[in-house]
Amino acid sequence: MTRAEAVQCDRNDPLAPFRNRFVLPYGVIYLDGNSLGPLPRATAERVAAVVQREWGQSLIRSWNDHGWIDLAARVGEKIGRLIGAEPDCTVVADSTSVNLFKLLSAALALRPGRRVILTEAGNFPTDLYIAQGLAELTGCSVRREADPLTALNDDVAVLLLTHVNYRSGAMHNMASITHRAHDAGALVLWDLSHSVGAVPLSLAEDDVDFAVGCGYKYLNGGPGAPAFLSVAARLLPGLRLPLTGWLGHAEPFAFADDYHPAQGIARAVVGTPPILSLAALEVGVDLMLEAPADALRAKSLQLTGTFMRLVDDLGFRLLTPTDPARRGSQVAIAHPDGYAIMQALIERSVIGDFRAPDVLRFGFAPLFLRYADVWDAAATLREVMQSGAWREDRFQQRQVVT
Repeated sequence: MTRAEAVQCDRNDPLAPFRNRFVLPYGVIYLDGNSLGPLPRATAERVAAVVQREWGQSLIRSWNDHGWIDLAARVGEKIGRLIGAEPDCTVVADSTSVNLFKLLSAALALRPGRRVILTEAGNFPTDLYIAQGLAELTGCSVRREADPLTALNDDVAVLLLTHVNYRSGAMHNMASITHRAHDAGALVLWDLSHSVGAVPLSLAEDDVDFAVGCGYKYLNGGPGAPAFLSVAARLLPGLRLPLTGWLGHAEPFAFADDYHPAQGIARAVVGTPPILSLAALEVGVDLMLEAPADALRAKSLQLTGTFMRLVDDLGFRLLTPTDPARRGSQVAIAHPDGYAIMQALIERSVIGDFRAPDVLRFGFAPLFLRYADVWDAAATLREVMQSGAWREDRFQQRQVVT
């Protein structure tokens, strides 16, 4: 692809109008939406309205008058539509880590004769850490396998996988793996943090048991946005959760001494919802719901495929699958001096990120990214590599956040 061809693709892009609905600094090519999505223009006004009018003027009456008490369920239901979940099966609550703990514990309770949490080597660290912490509490064990499907047996209670790998961008076949796990008598918990808002999802159709995900990447909910969890309707009646907070009670405002779980997914809520963060997240989710899912996926594959071809001869090791069916919406390439190279790119206003030990990650969020951005980013990377600019001493010192 030439740059002129990239510009022509932008002219023909049905998603092009969405770009103007984000705050994007002039001259910056933002390829880190897989880590933190940019600010939607409507978010500041929405949050200001919640602060000034609802909190400022209506005060505590806003729980009823402005629907605060139902906000977590309302936004959760919208996310449920994005991920193809059944109605009334998804809610926004807590963080991804806390939701992992809740649902892993619930899965173990649903398979009392089985004591193994099975996952894959190289899964996202918090997924592994939460599983390890739960194992210490309960006496179950965690098994990490390069190919976890080969380790499915009568001891496995739950298979824990991330749908799109955070490091490589490789994507699992959700339907096939879920079916394999069910055949072995195990439940499956999918982490959707790197796929929700980026790739098509159909949890109900794929018969998924449990899912969690964050709100601050492709959903553009803002730094530290609350997470979500989803549970198949068939599992909700028997769902036993380890954290039984007051807002997950059947009658939270009865203030009874003993806990009685709310019906359905509402029992997964623990404490008071973060209203300001939820308001910001709802704006990002609404934007995603406006965009045609097939157009998002088609553009994502074109952007990632184009970038891989443009940087193919620069001496990097490609980690992301070239098979479109096996990749998410990011491209990962490896180099021994990957951190310094990324810092040189960032200084030139091409923002991606780095993951140890040697991975440069580039996220391609099709809602706001242009084809010309991809061409220019590849050209900038070529200049950095050919000039050797990344060898400068100032690019060698690592910051806390990479």
